Amino acid sequence: MKLGIVGAGAVGAAVAMAVCGRGHACSITLVDKNAARARGVATDLRYGVPVSPLVEVAAGGYDALVDADLVIVTAGINEKAGGATDRSDPLGRLRLLDANVKAYEDIIPQVVAAAPNATILIVTNPPEPLVEVARALAGHDHVLSTSTFLDTLRFRVHLGERFEVSPASVNAQVIGEHGTNSVFLWSTATIGGVRVEDLVAKRGWSYPEFRRSIEDGVRFANITIIEGIGASQYGIGIVTARLAEIIVRNECAIVPVGSHQPEHGVTLSLPTVVGSRGAVEVLWPQLSEDESRALETTASRLRQVVQEHAPSGARVAASA
Repeated sequence: MKLGIVGAGAVGAAVAMAVCGRGHACSITLVDKNAARARGVATDLRYGVPVSPLVEVAAGGYDALVDADLVIVTAGINEKAGGATDRSDPLGRLRLLDANVKAYEDIIPQVVAAAPNATILIVTNPPEPLVEVARALAGHDHVLSTSTFLDTLRFRVHLGERFEVSPASVNAQVIGEHGTNSVFLWSTATIGGVRVEDLVAKRGWSYPEFRRSIEDGVRFANITIIEGIGASQYGIGIVTARLAEIIVRNECAIVPVGSHQPEHGVTLSLPTVVGSRGAVEVLWPQLSEDESRALETTASRLRQVVQEHAPSGARVAASA
């Protein structure tokens, strides 16, 4: 199974390292506008391969993506470089869209020319609008994004920490968008089959205060990380590698990822059966009235952003 990664910066390198560790790709090809960076990352990783699952790691141009089964796109302006690290900014990651649309107008046609049958996985922020851009530029629907997969894991980690249990024992999801308007599904959040709301009440905590604290921790996790190390890269690297594994193994696992939702006219992140060609089926979760309204607000906002900032082809595709 051949996998390509476009973008060998902090996130692309973290993805490549995590993919090497999981060992479910036969070869990884790194592509970057800075060819020396791609070669450096590939060379560095190759020295660790002898004690890891065997995988061929190389760098090259877009032509090296020929026969790739999956192409992961991490290239573009990140939050720090794009000025998206203000917790009070309602745009959040959406502030990066204009710059990253320009990058995608160059990247996606070259990816498709080299690997027309590859599934495309979007990691660049903001992922939901960029799925619409990539769909239009690629001319096919085998496009999905990491979206709220990482937010969901962050949600579970924060809940696990507060209740002093393993996050693997927490069942909770974030849907909608990987951004300031993400929707936390508190109504169905459970630990060991017990509703989180009931556990909060049992401990005598303020439920509104508890929710606000958890949501802030998740929404601004990337900014907290950037303030410490300059880039949010390792968590998304691990998540992307897991999602790549699901795709290349055609696992049909259910994870919250972004794909185009015709009934909403835009890409949203929802629990999705994921296989070798991307999103196989979306499983709509049970939502409270508040959560349904919040998701519609997110969808409306994303539609507006795509209509205002995306290329004409993406605007038409999003409204279809």
